[in-house]
Amino acid sequence: MKLRTLVRHVREGVKNIFRNGWMTFASVSAVTVTLLLVGSFLTIMMNLNHFADSLESDVKVSVHIDIGSTEEQIKELEARIKTIPEVDTVTFSSKDEQLQAMIKSMGDDGAPFALMEQDNPLNDVLIVKTKEPTDVVEVAAKVKEFEYAEDAIYGEDTVKKLFKGIEIARNIGIGIIVGLLFTAMFLISNTIKITILARRKEIEIMKLVGATNGFIRWPFFIEGLLLGIIGSILPIAITVFSYKYVYDLASPKLVGTFFNILPVTPFIFQISGLLLAIGTFIGIWGSLLSVRKFLRV
Repeated sequence: MKLRTLVRHVREGVKNIFRNGWMTFASVSAVTVTLLLVGSFLTIMMNLNHFADSLESDVKVSVHIDIGSTEEQIKELEARIKTIPEVDTVTFSSKDEQLQAMIKSMGDDGAPFALMEQDNPLNDVLIVKTKEPTDVVEVAAKVKEFEYAEDAIYGEDTVKKLFKGIEIARNIGIGIIVGLLFTAMFLISNTIKITILARRKEIEIMKLVGATNGFIRWPFFIEGLLLGIIGSILPIAITVFSYKYVYDLASPKLVGTFFNILPVTPFIFQISGLLLAIGTFIGIWGSLLSVRKFLRV
């Protein structure tokens, strides 16, 4: 395409936006409202996925070593565990370290257990991290069969419920996001179709005098592109500033808890890019889909 022709298409696309003031306002408003909903839900879903990933990465198998095992026997057990393909790392934790961790986790209620330091009844433990969180079930079953391993604990019921809950939440989230995107496309397509209906005679005349489909489509392509970009600006600004405000407010209160929200950077750049891409796509898609039927003269 010649540069002069491209400039002409851009100029016509911009003119169309200003020429159809109320229809342009309706289209931009539709994009804005839709992207606000999509942006809000994407923000929630991305943070839920971050939370789920954090929980999954914290899943591990605690291998209780037989009381009385020698250092050589512990090293032998550790070496055997490392041969399991699904195992990532194995870390030794002495019974004294286990006792201190238990006392600390109980807060003020853990003080009486300090008396156990004189005659610690706990086991030494090998903490096993798997390559994939879902591998803990299989790894625990294998480790239980090893010599010098008294038990392999991974919170069976809790882990199974966690994995099931995460899977359900992700599937629901994906379904809602896809539904919102299709709703947005349908809404933009019909909104822009109204603007094209007002110019159907113009399109028919251009076809009759020999204009190609591509020549007719380009101004609408540019118009849809601009509508998508303009409609993305406000949702991006609201999402970015709202998220920064919530992060500054909530982040200090979540320190030390299991739930940590995504840091402002690079999240705001990721969500901004996503919203801009979605807005641009549905604007272009809506324009091209709407003009297609009017090219059949």
